[in-house]
Amino acid sequence: MEKDHMEISDRRLEAEEKERQAKAAADLHRSEGRVKIDTAFVHGAADGWIQPGNGQTEWFKDMDAGPEMVVVRAGKFVMGSPKDEPGPEGLQLGAESPQREVTLAKPFAVGRCAVTFGEWDAYIADTGSEAHKPQDQGWGRGRQPVINVSWDDAQAYISWLSDKTKQSYRLLTEAEWEYVARAGTNTPFWWGKSITPEQANYNGNYVYEGGGSEGQFRKKTVPVDNLEANPWGLYNVHGNIWEWCEDIWHDSYNGAPSDGSSWLQDGETSRRVVRGGSWGGNPGGLRSAFRNWFSTDYRNYKIGFRLARTLNP
Repeated sequence: MEKDHMEISDRRLEAEEKERQAKAAADLHRSEGRVKIDTAFVHGAADGWIQPGNGQTEWFKDMDAGPEMVVVRAGKFVMGSPKDEPGPEGLQLGAESPQREVTLAKPFAVGRCAVTFGEWDAYIADTGSEAHKPQDQGWGRGRQPVINVSWDDAQAYISWLSDKTKQSYRLLTEAEWEYVARAGTNTPFWWGKSITPEQANYNGNYVYEGGGSEGQFRKKTVPVDNLEANPWGLYNVHGNIWEWCEDIWHDSYNGAPSDGSSWLQDGETSRRVVRGGSWGGNPGGLRSAFRNWFSTDYRNYKIGFRLARTLNP
């Protein structure tokens, strides 16, 4: 009896010690600014504690067929372009002004890549004939970015994914998109002031006025993790496909929110912002600051989307 009592006491002490160690480790991770991600699919981060900004080596997904997500840090940046930044030939840059400081108060998660055909096809398989089945133009599915999807289609996918994972998925706000595309830089492209087709997928018959050279025109999309990721681990933020954002289109930033939230006041709700440029575009349209819009029901082989996820407190 006494031996049994001692064994029970030892097990209790051992459990208490493990709990104490786990709490101490969690406190240390929090003091380092890490964010706990409670999912079985975590890459590169011990016990799911991800360091915001370490997207080149740490990422997660909430389900096996779901998109890979990185965590980006809170911070400030200057949104928009200066008056002397070259854009596409003949384009007025008024839509990219006035420049203003935007503050994102909390870390959030964003897709390493645009949503893929493989991820979309998992959605189709789960929902059946009710899901839109976009064509891939003969370029392949799998790791190719899903295309021929409207803003409305993206919202349907987001609703499905949020329900499946019990997490808060959404499109990026326009401010969030530019913030993560820049990844702490202030040049037209995250790598600098010039651009070549070795750095991004666009129409290589054109040369950017700010610097660069002609090169390959691929005439189609490339896999989502093709080419080099930016410092925060995001692939193809310049070129490949236009990416839907949550915001309603406005002709300038006059009156725009400065907290990184989506701008849904005024304007036409049927016009939504797209960012990033595409495989068929002029290099000036791939800049971090460049803005465009399409109607919410518009489908095209140059348009897809990337996801954000709000993190739990």
